[in-house]
Order: sequence, then structure tokens, then C-alpha cells
Amino acid sequence: MPTQIPHVSYLELGDRPHLVAHECVACGARFFDRRNACANCFGTEFRKAMVATEGVLRAFTIVAFAAPGVPVPFVAGIVDCAGTSVRANVINVDPTPEKVALGMKVRLTTYSLGVDDEGVEAVGFGFEPAP
Repeated sequence: MPTQIPHVSYLELGDRPHLVAHECVACGARFFDRRNACANCFGTEFRKAMVATEGVLRAFTIVAFAAPGVPVPFVAGIVDCAGTSVRANVINVDPTPEKVALGMKVRLTTYSLGVDDEGVEAVGFGFEPAP
């Protein structure tokens, strides 16, 4: 099995892949990118917070045009994971209005982005319909 690395720093791999946010100690706002100060309250202390792996699709669009080499159509969405907003693609579903709907339950999943010549596999994440 190749060595795996996450495509983004806030994806933790292992037996139970999950996302980790930076949570403001003062107000609880969560961010995935590095912050010097909270955009909500200007606090400067953060702690790591595990993000729920299941959520609800709150907004989405079916992307029909993308950069060369990016297969279309695909679903770009905003998922509410127990109060944490996550922007990600909705995968493993037919990208049509008949199969994707607001309020649909989804769960985090990972997938291979490819393996380099040294056997290192890049791993991405998305959300798929939950049973």
C-alpha cells in the first residue's frame, strides 16, 4: 500500500478519516485555514476541533464548466456538519437535480487523487449520500 498524504492540512487520515478545524477559544467560531485572529470576535487563541463526519447539504450547485482537464458536471456544496460549515464536492452521486437535494444527509469520504513515481498517494475528501 502506498504512503498516503492528505491533499489539505485539515484532513486527518487513518482508520477514521475526519476534518480538523481551528476553533476560536473565545467565541467557538471555526476556520479551516490558518488564522492570526478570529474573523468573528478578533480573539487570537485557537484550539483544534474535530469536525463531525456526517452532515446535511445546505447549498449546492451543479458545475457544468470548469478548468481544462476537470471533468464536469460535478456537485459543489456547503455541508453543515453539526454546526461547522464545510465547502466540498458531493461525490458518488449522479450530478443531477433529481439525485441531489437541499437537506440531504451526507457523510465524509476520501478518495485517491493519484500516486506519484515514489509511491506517495495524495488523498482528497468529499461528501457522499449517507444511507
